[in-house]
Amino acid sequence: MTFRFARAGAFVPVAVLFVTLFGAEAGAWAQDKGPEAPIEASENPEDTAVPRFVSQEVVQPLPTQKSLEERVEDATSLHELVGDMPVAEPLAPDMKCLAQAIYFEARGEPLAGQLAVARVVINRAASHLYPSDYCSVVKQRGQFSFVRNGRIPAARENSRAWLRAKAIAQIAHQDLWESEAGDALFFHATYVKPSWARRRTQLAHIDTHVFYR
Repeated sequence: MTFRFARAGAFVPVAVLFVTLFGAEAGAWAQDKGPEAPIEASENPEDTAVPRFVSQEVVQPLPTQKSLEERVEDATSLHELVGDMPVAEPLAPDMKCLAQAIYFEARGEPLAGQLAVARVVINRAASHLYPSDYCSVVKQRGQFSFVRNGRIPAARENSRAWLRAKAIAQIAHQDLWESEAGDALFFHATYVKPSWARRRTQLAHIDTHVFYR
């Protein structure tokens, strides 16, 4: 009995060593290859086989806004063109005199009549028969009835009539719209009959004003 116990005891370390070596390897193989073995997460994102989706915001392009030049070219009426003109900024002094002439002479007239008044001022400044700038043309003695002692009264600059006059002044100055008055240098209201009108060529009759060359 003593001898068998001693032989059995001698095999115990061998059995433990066998299980330790081959059992551990089998267990590792089962962990790596077995169908139910858990997958350990890798600390390196590039080692994972899980697909990643990056969503991007879809931005629909807005229609481009037309430039002022394009709107001017596309305008189909004087009224539409007046609506496209920038009127928020103050005018230069000479342009303001032109707008004041439109405002005081024709603010109650149709847009075509306002444009014709502006053309008379512009034509005079370009004719070499009158002063060469708008302010001097408008302030010339005895030419425009709203001028008093060489001074132009203040317009109501918060009114729609003034904004239209500013727009018409820019249109006439840049020659953006053809006027019925053409190259007229003179005009008068229909309720007066000046003697000089008989010696001039009538070019247009727009509402309550008659225009002459």
